[in-house]
Amino acid sequence: MNRRARLLSTAALLLLTACGGGEGEQGISGVGGARSAGPGVSATPPAGRPRIELPSDLSYTFEWPRTGDEDKDAVLRDSEQSIKAVDLAIVNQDPLDKAYLFYYEGEAAAQTQKFIEAYADAKARTTGAYRYYAAAVSLNGAAGASLVYCEDQGNGFDMYLKPRKINRTAVTKNSYVLYNTRLRKNAKGVWVVEKLLSQRGSAQCRP
Repeated sequence: MNRRARLLSTAALLLLTACGGGEGEQGISGVGGARSAGPGVSATPPAGRPRIELPSDLSYTFEWPRTGDEDKDAVLRDSEQSIKAVDLAIVNQDPLDKAYLFYYEGEAAAQTQKFIEAYADAKARTTGAYRYYAAAVSLNGAAGASLVYCEDQGNGFDMYLKPRKINRTAVTKNSYVLYNTRLRKNAKGVWVVEKLLSQRGSAQCRP
């Protein structure tokens, strides 16, 4: 059973966190690590973006090197922040957290709100380490873009808050997720996510 199926009643929503496999519980100790950004992509948000500060037990590796194209690199930077913003809302147990709403609009915002609500209802949040890689950006005119990328959720888990326990899962093919996002550059110059599709267990993302 994948983690999303445990928290949500439908698999049609966003697949943003966790891996599939067996289940077991363990305390929070031993999970963590320094945050990391991929080569050439700053972990500091550009000016005007919300600062996202997450607990030390959540870590990220973005293997998204600079492309050399100003707009494509901006898509990668804003997408990195949008991913973290969702986890911040989950940590805050706030389905209307301002940070993720800064980066998501329309259909993607509505889906993400439901995703966060499921965590809040379950009194749970994300923990562990997440890796993002194999990013490919395409531009569509001056204000449109698509981003396809992979996520390795093998070291990411659910943590239930009361009692504080981590639900560890084994690494399987479902630990690897392919995402396809559609973005738009809004009036503030922010690349916001309008649509997001995902494929868990994608052969394209598996090692």
